[in-house]
Amino acid sequence: MHSNLITTLEQQLSFQEFKLSSLLEITNAINTNQPVEILSKILHFVLKEQLHFDKFILLHKQSEWQTLLKVGVKGTIKENEIILSLSRFQEITSIDSSPSELINQFESVVPVLHHKQAIAYLLLSGGSDKNATTREKLHNMRFIQTLANIIVVAIENKRMAQLNLKQARLKKELEVASEMQKMLFPSDLPSNKKMDISAKHTSRHQVGGDYYDFIQLNDNEFILCIGDVSGKGISAAMLMANFQATLRTLFSYQQFELDFLIEELNKKVIQNAKGEKFITFFVSHYNVETRKLTFINAGHNHPFITNGKQVTLLDKGTIGLGMMDDLPFINQGALIVEPNSTLVMYTDGIIELENSKNEFFELDRLIKLVHQYYPLKMEDMNNLIFSKLDEWRAEKNFVDDTAIFSCRFF
Repeated sequence: MHSNLITTLEQQLSFQEFKLSSLLEITNAINTNQPVEILSKILHFVLKEQLHFDKFILLHKQSEWQTLLKVGVKGTIKENEIILSLSRFQEITSIDSSPSELINQFESVVPVLHHKQAIAYLLLSGGSDKNATTREKLHNMRFIQTLANIIVVAIENKRMAQLNLKQARLKKELEVASEMQKMLFPSDLPSNKKMDISAKHTSRHQVGGDYYDFIQLNDNEFILCIGDVSGKGISAAMLMANFQATLRTLFSYQQFELDFLIEELNKKVIQNAKGEKFITFFVSHYNVETRKLTFINAGHNHPFITNGKQVTLLDKGTIGLGMMDDLPFINQGALIVEPNSTLVMYTDGIIELENSKNEFFELDRLIKLVHQYYPLKMEDMNNLIFSKLDEWRAEKNFVDDTAIFSCRFF
């Protein structure tokens, strides 16, 4: 009996040393920031080589449930199906029967909880403690649960650190994209004896896809344009930045007809967006001496020109850029601008703005406001229009990027 007692004590001491050694190895791996694969291999080694479990799986909840370890189990594990059966286990449990055929292959389930929520399940079968007492088996299982808990929490911390890093990178990218987008808009719009130009813009998110521009070709000729990318975010801002660069590059080399410009821009959008996005775009060319305004509307909300009473919609043009490889038609519009006429360009964030009754602001209200504030400078008129938009939406947020670009021709 004395010999048996010594043997038992030696076994217990050996197991205690094994536990300390395992904990030390895992702690060292965590402290040295070892990758998830190394942490998983440590648990795999402990379970299979030192505790002699011949079958086990470790399920870990990340964005979705995934199999982190699988030994002795054939076939694909359908995590979402067995999680429904495992969710009832809140503590270490011997498996008697389960509606899941896979779970029935195992003897024990070891849940890993964090704030009373399961973040992992370890299913085990076999092991070297067949002759141990129930108390000893439970004690060993609690040790295994501790190991799994330490490793799973370490993996979760790594995942959260990577997520935080990704979010920090995304935040930085958004900041860069936002600054880049601000550079798209002209900072100095003219207000002189020839014309008075002003614009106002607000983004629904940190970055968006609205764009307007004023390009002076020479003393008497100017380009006025506005556009909107389908979709929002960094990709939309990048596409529009490239679009503006292409537009300005084309005008810097030579002057040409607007229909040629539209064809070249369509090719560029197709090349860059690859059919995933398109741009609605309105471009006009104004000659101060002849007072002639030529324009093409590529699927954009119809700008209008008014003398304070009569309104002309500028709708001639083509489809949105990037919708088709080859534009099916291009119609160019032209008109002679009367003195003291106003051109108003805008994006759909204005006319599609909803009030508490889910009514759209619509074009008619915008035209009425332009006529109501007609004697004002363009900057004052745009500011008042935006104040009316705020009244209209009340507690609602802007649902889209919103821009207005106005020009008074003297």
